[in-house]
Amino acid sequence: MYSFKDDYSELGHEKIFNDMLKISRVQQTGYGLDNISSEAKALIKKRFNLDNADIHFLTGGTQTNLVLCNSVLLPVDAVISADTGHICVHECGSIEHNGNKIIAVPNIDGKLLPSNIETVCKTHIDEHMVIPKLVYISQPTEIGTLYTKQELQDLFDTCKKFGLYLFIDGARLGAAFKSESADIAPEDIGKLCDVFYIGGTKNGSPLGEALCIINEKLKENFRYYLKQHGALLAKGSLLGSCFKSLFEDDLFFDLAEIANKKAQKLVKAIISKGYKMYSASPANLIFPIMPESKITELQKHFTFHIWEKIDDRCSAIRLVCSWATDENEIDKLIDML
Repeated sequence: MYSFKDDYSELGHEKIFNDMLKISRVQQTGYGLDNISSEAKALIKKRFNLDNADIHFLTGGTQTNLVLCNSVLLPVDAVISADTGHICVHECGSIEHNGNKIIAVPNIDGKLLPSNIETVCKTHIDEHMVIPKLVYISQPTEIGTLYTKQELQDLFDTCKKFGLYLFIDGARLGAAFKSESADIAPEDIGKLCDVFYIGGTKNGSPLGEALCIINEKLKENFRYYLKQHGALLAKGSLLGSCFKSLFEDDLFFDLAEIANKKAQKLVKAIISKGYKMYSASPANLIFPIMPESKITELQKHFTFHIWEKIDDRCSAIRLVCSWATDENEIDKLIDML
């Protein structure tokens, strides 16, 4: 059974492990204060034009979302998210367990709109309700759609209007940048939010996310929150090494481009066979709608997620490609359509 479930089934790109072997016996300062992590941060700052950002390396997406939200929010504060947002659906209530409410609003193509933010802020008006403080989005969205540069600017402007912070979950940010329909460059994103992270786990790294804090108000004491949540690794150079390898020669973007091309090859074949798509995803996760009989047939050879039941006859499935997805398996899936 070949997996199209996700983009992290493979352990990681060979360059990252080879680079680790070169330094495996070299002593490093602990807790992310090593020279390797400093070099990785400098590479990221240069590539994303983030001269004044604070960068912290964490192990995974849920941990990153949780620690960031905890550092920003008081117990009476809340997060605004689309109802499809990862923190709403796939993080086991971690934000709520930490004591903060998520205000989930109906999505439009997986997106949050400025009008959603305005409605929430105008209805949460007194001490009987939580205080909206942080807006959470992901790029790409949970259903693979992309925010345009103008859409992000409009969201950010609305957040500033109501005194909110904008946080971009970038677990698949590489795929967003390398999409053929993307109109946002890496140098843009730091001007369109208060904080975002660069996902390594889903783009060739064995683990790791790089959280980039831009707003000065969010920087203070962040390492304390890392420690409190068990996210300040003694061997922090492990994460630094991963990101140094990813950004030394733009490997991060090269791997994302490969994953996108493989997924879009599937999209073209699926559409040519007469199937419809659940969403217009130009990145590396796609959502074809198929008859239950065809899904059952494909499940004999491949694993993937059943995303949503469309009607009595059809469901949307999610297929995800990574930098390492086997082209022969893609062709095999296409032949079975």
